[in-house]
Formats: sequence, structure tokens, C-alpha cells
Amino acid sequence: MLKGKTALVTGSTSGIGLGIAKALAAQGANVMLNGFGEVEAAKAEVAALGVAVGYHGADMSQPGEIAEMIEACQSQFGALDILVNNAGIQYVAPVDEFPVERWDAIIAINLSSAFHTTRLALPGMKARGWGRIINVASVHGLVASANKSAYVAAKHGIIGLTKTTALETATTGVTANAICPGWVLTPLVQKQVDARAAAEGVSNEEAKRRLLAEKEPSLQFTTPEELGAMAVFMCSPAADNLRGAAINMDGGWVAQ
Repeated sequence: MLKGKTALVTGSTSGIGLGIAKALAAQGANVMLNGFGEVEAAKAEVAALGVAVGYHGADMSQPGEIAEMIEACQSQFGALDILVNNAGIQYVAPVDEFPVERWDAIIAINLSSAFHTTRLALPGMKARGWGRIINVASVHGLVASANKSAYVAAKHGIIGLTKTTALETATTGVTANAICPGWVLTPLVQKQVDARAAAEGVSNEEAKRRLLAEKEPSLQFTTPEELGAMAVFMCSPAADNLRGAAINMDGGWVAQ
């Protein structure tokens, strides 16, 4: 379905971003990866699906590096058709104890980076008459949790940015939508599970159950594969008039 298209997925060397990158590649899209960690392993996983793969290590807190990444993508592949803003970091502390530098970093990477990629990708998408902007928000873009002020603020902001972008492109072939996952068992979340198991003296499986039971009625983690399938749907003709949506894939979290 996406043969001949190019997708740029930020924060895509593991977890949710890699899952989305692989789902788009499975539909034929060439992919530009971004992120830290096991870069070569991620590239190999995507390339195994028979598409061209690029990589740019832009620091998503730096507008200049983001601009270089967009330019590199367009130069290597000739276009940027699908933009997936997924890069994100987390820090947990009460508002009155939240380190200012942590707040600034989370807002920069989780929110401002999506503004920069979007403003730079839109002209080409508009000129070609087709484009997909998919912002990976969070259930925390819809509801809050204590001690996550910067993350919640950034994710609420991402949904606002998504809606505004959708309105501004409403009469074009470019769409903008957000996906709002609940708990996803990424390496980052696994660390939280491990810490909880150690602190409470329970098994890893019991720690997972307790984590889910607090917020997610399904008692199931959302998977990167499920999120990838949603991203593919958002790129399909069936989603041509899906504009400004924030779809929660959260096991019933916000239904409570």
C-alpha cells in the first residue's frame, strides 16, 4: 500500500517507534530512522522487510539538527511523505520539586521537536498533495497522573498541535492525527516493572499485573505491533478524512 512512499519515524531504534517503522516498511514504505541505542540492529530489522532504510542521529532537542535530518531524508529518498513524531523522554517528580532543566528537556523533545519536524515537512507534503503526520501522544495527552507534570503537559500539547495542524490542512491531501497509547512494554517501562518487583518483593509478572491494575482495565499491555497497525490504517485511503483525531489505545484507561 505504501510502496514509493518515505516515512521518517523519530525515536525509532527500539520500542514503539521501531514497531511503527516496521509496520510501515511491511507496507512498502522506505524508512528514515532516528534515535539512540542499537542503531544497526534496528536498521537490519527494517531492511529485512525489503525496503530502503536510512538513519539520522539528530538530537531532538536541537532545532538545527532536526532541520538537518529533514533535509537528509528528502535528499536521500526524494520526499518525506509520512512523518511519525514519536521521540520522547520521561522524568517523575512533584511539580514543586521538578528540576527546571528536566522540564525544559521534556518539553523540547516531547513537544517542540514535533513542531519543528511538522513545520519543515508540511511544504513538501502540500506540494505533492499527499502526506500523513502521525503524532504518538499518550493516554497522558487525555488525562493526567501525579508527578508527571512535564510529560502530561507535553502530551496534551501534542494533541493540541495535532488538531491545529489538521485544521490548517483540512482541504488538502495532508492529514494529522495522534495515537494515545496506555502502558506499552517498552524497555523504559520494563525498567519500571523491574524496579517495582524489587521494591515490593514480587515476581516480574506480578509487578506487571500491579502496574496495569492501577490504570488499565484490560490488564494487557498495548503492543508496538498494535500501534504500528494503527499507523498503517492512518496512512490508508480509509483514513483520508480522519483529521485531528486522538485515538486512545489504552485498554480502557480513559473510559473509567
